Amino acid sequence: MIIKFLKEKRSWILFILFLQALNFLIASMDKTIPLLSMLYISFLASIFLVIFLVVRYQKETAFYKTLADREDNLDTSNLPFPESPFEEIIEQSILQQTEQLKKEIQHHLLQVEQEKDELLSWIHEVKTPLTALHLIIDRMEDHKLKTALTYEWMRIHLLLDQQLYQKRIPFMQNDLYMEETDLEAIIFDEIRTLQAWCMQKGIGFELDLTAPTVLTDSKWLAFVFRQILSNAVKYSEHADIIITSMMVGDQTVVEIKDFGIGIEAHDLSRIFDKGFTSTANHHNKQSTGMGLYLAKKVANALHIRLETASTIAKGTTFTFIFPKKNDIVQITGM
Repeated sequence: MIIKFLKEKRSWILFILFLQALNFLIASMDKTIPLLSMLYISFLASIFLVIFLVVRYQKETAFYKTLADREDNLDTSNLPFPESPFEEIIEQSILQQTEQLKKEIQHHLLQVEQEKDELLSWIHEVKTPLTALHLIIDRMEDHKLKTALTYEWMRIHLLLDQQLYQKRIPFMQNDLYMEETDLEAIIFDEIRTLQAWCMQKGIGFELDLTAPTVLTDSKWLAFVFRQILSNAVKYSEHADIIITSMMVGDQTVVEIKDFGIGIEAHDLSRIFDKGFTSTANHHNKQSTGMGLYLAKKVANALHIRLETASTIAKGTTFTFIFPKKNDIVQITGM
């Protein structure tokens, strides 16, 4: 701050030094002016200049030091009190800009909230004809055509469902209901949704659920399973997917293991990043890079540790490590 202060005042300092030099020039030209007296006056003036700069530094930089240390937010209550007309101008400018930014943010928040509500309403409206379409497909007699249409229907259903939950995630803390959840029922429901796709790809499921229940929110857990299972089916072919649950100490652990194409080692740390679609499968135009990202986000909110292990051409294992029952208090805030 000292260097900045001196740079700010350098024109004044240079002007005062110029006056001192001018006095010496006049004294050297005018023999009636004692040069020694002029040196004494210049020495005193230099001392007073230094004292003046020290005092003004303390006084003039206090306002700017507080501004520099202030948090970058829209809270103007911690603005320093201005002690000069220029500081008042700065304060008024900050207050006016902050107020304008608050109005713009509020306007944008209202727009985002309105768009969210409209999108959620649209998704719910689309689900009605989608359900009717599924009933129509179920009545079809052409098995090959029925399977193909069911697969396409399922893709639309999963994309709408993903979009619906994506919009709900910012408010999921208001939507949590922790209860003893039947893992088998949730997993069976998700497998049933993917049934047509699995039949088309020749994929089956092996279940070994020695820990049948877990304390969590069933709706959000089903969403996480949906993303992981659909991802497993997408990258598998003619191989069963193994789902197991067990107790490890006092924690429930669920593993979903597929025998698909696997994940490159250098991609493992990035698969939960938003929009990441792997470096080995850019040709796959169906990938959006959102499924695993959303699954991880919801799992974190439920305090579920989601881990991944994979080997290229051998498959991938997703491991869900559920929190201890005592830790559920942190989620519910009880």
